[in-house]
Amino acid sequence: MLESRLTNDNSVRRRRECESCGKRFTTYEKLEVIQFLVVKRSGTRDTYSREKLRAGISRACVKTNVSAEQIDNLVDSVENELIAAGRREISSSLLGELVLSKLSGLDQVAYVRFASVYRAFQSVDDFIAELNQLKDSLKDSETRSKQILERAELEERMSKNATMGGGKSR
Repeated sequence: MLESRLTNDNSVRRRRECESCGKRFTTYEKLEVIQFLVVKRSGTRDTYSREKLRAGISRACVKTNVSAEQIDNLVDSVENELIAAGRREISSSLLGELVLSKLSGLDQVAYVRFASVYRAFQSVDDFIAELNQLKDSLKDSETRSKQILERAELEERMSKNATMGGGKSR
């Protein structure tokens, strides 16, 4: 190994040299520490998959000006927020809302496409309502992400309190 450096996306860049032919090359190593469980609306739990999230976002970004690098950055940003929140389980609705908050600042068409699948639009009225909400929204994506995480934490605390105090009488 010739040299190692940390990069901006929490990975290690290494310059290496092949011992047999002497050719030099670069590798990027990323630590996989994400061990989330995604709790779906049905109550089932699935292991978080970066590839699955990226694929869903990529489908929403087809024929837009959103680059593969921007999609990767969006996924990194969502993952970083989830890691910072320190939660082992996240609801699929929280995950979807975080993605929507990031997409709203990146590309409006991709936002509406993702929202239509995530929120299961049933009619044109659903699209119109979402477009009006997007149009009227003046909040930036970081503020929305923080609000979403705060709301999820509050709901989790309320759920725990209800479970703990549910069987007691006063």
